Amino acid sequence: MNQTTYSQVWNLETIFQSGLETKQPSEFIEAISEDLTILEKRLSNIGTCEKHDIERLLTLLANIKIRLSQATSYVTCLSAQGNRNPEALVHRGKTSELSARYESLLLQIKRKLEKVNAAELNTFPFIVSEWQNDLNSVTNSDEIMGMINALSVDGFHAWGQMYQSFIGKMKIHMDINGRIKEFSVRQIINFRSHSNEQVRKQAHDALEKQCEVHEDFFAQILNHITGFRITLYNETILYDSLKRNRLTKDSLDAMWQAVRTTEPISFVEYLNQKAILQGHEKMKAYNFWAPDTDKEQTYTFEEAAEFLIENARKFGPELEQFTRNAFENGWIEAENRLGKHPIEFCASFPYTKESRVFLTYDGSITNVLTLAHELGHAFHNHAMKGENGLNRQYPLCIAETSSTFYEMVILEAALEKAVSEKDKLFLLNEKLKRSVMNFMNIHSRYIFEERVYAERAKGMVSTERINEIMSESLNESYYGTLDNPSVRSWIWTPHFYLTKTPFYNYPYTFGYLLASSLHAKYKETGLLFEEKYIRLLRDSGKMSIEDLVRKHLGGDITKASFWEKGMEICTNEAKEYIRLSRKIKNSH
Repeated sequence: MNQTTYSQVWNLETIFQSGLETKQPSEFIEAISEDLTILEKRLSNIGTCEKHDIERLLTLLANIKIRLSQATSYVTCLSAQGNRNPEALVHRGKTSELSARYESLLLQIKRKLEKVNAAELNTFPFIVSEWQNDLNSVTNSDEIMGMINALSVDGFHAWGQMYQSFIGKMKIHMDINGRIKEFSVRQIINFRSHSNEQVRKQAHDALEKQCEVHEDFFAQILNHITGFRITLYNETILYDSLKRNRLTKDSLDAMWQAVRTTEPISFVEYLNQKAILQGHEKMKAYNFWAPDTDKEQTYTFEEAAEFLIENARKFGPELEQFTRNAFENGWIEAENRLGKHPIEFCASFPYTKESRVFLTYDGSITNVLTLAHELGHAFHNHAMKGENGLNRQYPLCIAETSSTFYEMVILEAALEKAVSEKDKLFLLNEKLKRSVMNFMNIHSRYIFEERVYAERAKGMVSTERINEIMSESLNESYYGTLDNPSVRSWIWTPHFYLTKTPFYNYPYTFGYLLASSLHAKYKETGLLFEEKYIRLLRDSGKMSIEDLVRKHLGGDITKASFWEKGMEICTNEAKEYIRLSRKIKNSH
């Protein structure tokens, strides 16, 4: 059978097409500006809001939001692909200005709706109720919002953009087969899953060395980003993150309690067992992503596509067709080349009801699953396409649930198909790597961010101290099992520099555990589960996470017992890996 050839370079040409209409990016962006002007005029002419006035006002706001998201995602994609498009900088400046105008108008609308009975609204009851609660929050005072609008375009967000620009241009040199070659940060990170240990170690050391050269520069950026947030929010930074996630502190604490009390023994044993199999007493940090075999196992992009399509089919027809469309319609930028942004992502284009997925694909199973992860985000966008624009904004915790769930669907389908114990061990190892990342590595990021903010509140944090905090956080979360961890991973972990989102770490652990619960439900239900899953995704922009889980899973996430069920699934997999790996080793 002839295999279909899929493009590894995405198609951005359709981004501003709707029906028979095609606009240039500058025209599309200018139209948003004109609609913001119309909204400004309508706001100035409205006195007391009647119900029909509110619905019309919010519908216009929703339409603007959809197109602004479209333009912003386009700029993100242009910047990430690394072709130094001069228009990207111009468009970024314009969309940043429009975003500031939008936020200013949004605040004015919130004030006008302060006394409205949200329950009487047809389309927007949840979001309006949420806005009304926001107005009473200290993090949404007039003074704070005024500072954000005044400083964010050329101040706060500029630090994050500077980070993205610099990390994307960093070049790292490595000796490959006697020749010195130049690589991007992402290409170097991809060497983590190389079959040769010396290549993995060389890549690890080269990245650490290059980060050391620039560490003072990155420490300055991190200090300015954290300092700005502290000035705005004082001690409420975590609470701002929780509010954005529509999550209570009780639920977050319950999750971390389950992780800390359930996880240590099984995953420490898993890491120690992996180290033994690799010929070491202790897990070398650069060996964590290594395959369980010295034999190179690579997948062409076409093989990866067919693998994902085939296993998506086992879950349901809509996921299969969606996955096929993503590959056939050029939604994926995967080419392995210099100059690309180092982090993978999924960009939503709600105006044309599409998504774009970005990564640097090297053929490893790790990259195949990264591709699945980002397509999981894209499927979430797909599920939301029938929702009103203001109801499409879902929390990061649920975003990471949908992406992780797609990964699990693919991995579990492959595990069921595995014939030999070696194949099963290989796939089980890939799944457990993600468990360790979510229960140990992500926890280290959470600890790191908490401590950096605490020390930054007292003054600038030195580069040396930031390295120490990273080292302490890794040692604590991994229970001392890692040898030679990257104390400068805070430099190449872009989540610390996201100016729109503080504490973008715990949503991964949350999503992983919730996805485990969802997958357990799926195994009970079978093919009928796809429709139920899509309904959950569609509701994710219209209720708190506690209510969402209660409605669709019947669980209480404020209780550690809910999370312990997901942890039990993961720890049992660790035990199975240890049993199977010892059996295979003893048989030789």
